Amino acid sequence: MKIAMITGAGSGIGRASALALLGVGYHVVLAGRRSDALDETVALAGPLGANALAVPTDASDPAAVKALFASTRAKFGRLDLLFNNAGTSAPAVPMDELTYEQWKAVVDINLTAVFLCTQQAFALMKSQTPRGGRIINNGSISAHAPRPFSAPYTATKHAITGLTKSTSLDGRAYDIACGQIDIGNAASEMTQRMTTGVPQANGTLMVEPRMDVKHVADAVVHMASLPLEANVQFMTVMATKMPFVGRG
Repeated sequence: MKIAMITGAGSGIGRASALALLGVGYHVVLAGRRSDALDETVALAGPLGANALAVPTDASDPAAVKALFASTRAKFGRLDLLFNNAGTSAPAVPMDELTYEQWKAVVDINLTAVFLCTQQAFALMKSQTPRGGRIINNGSISAHAPRPFSAPYTATKHAITGLTKSTSLDGRAYDIACGQIDIGNAASEMTQRMTTGVPQANGTLMVEPRMDVKHVADAVVHMASLPLEANVQFMTVMATKMPFVGRG
């Protein structure tokens, strides 16, 4: 029995990945702030929802994260896969107009929460038998190139790349693999604005193509399916015609 944990499992990429992992036989711990959204993910799994454990969690709160992993250990005894997926963004306004609170909210969820969950996953994966596991971080196209007015989001996603590399290096001694999936314009609530036009580097607005979120979930399943002696260090999955290559 393989055990996975997904943050931000109540919608979008997290929900699609949870359903895909349940579909290939995983038991899945669903973490997210809204219990009703997590319950909806469980319901969408149908009979496989019996293999899901919903744990409402603020992943930016160290005590809440410790409780999440304690619940996982109590229920399943181990963790094979952590998908650090939860993320948020700030309003698309000029940098000098951002408030400290808006900046901090993005850093807390996009970076600090990933560290807190990774830290707890390390402790569990190092001590369990058989030892080890896999961590997948949700990077972004913004881990490579920014959009206009995206300083908090872009900064945290660049930081995730550094954290992914450090986790991959520090995990070697304990059979813990870590990789990053950089996603571009998967169809979800977060990218709905792409359908009406978003600012481009040249100052124009452009409607951008999106792709079915299922393709992201399938990629996560592939990364998770590898034996621990193999690792997808970085993967980019994006809408083919979105303006990334050559952006700006």
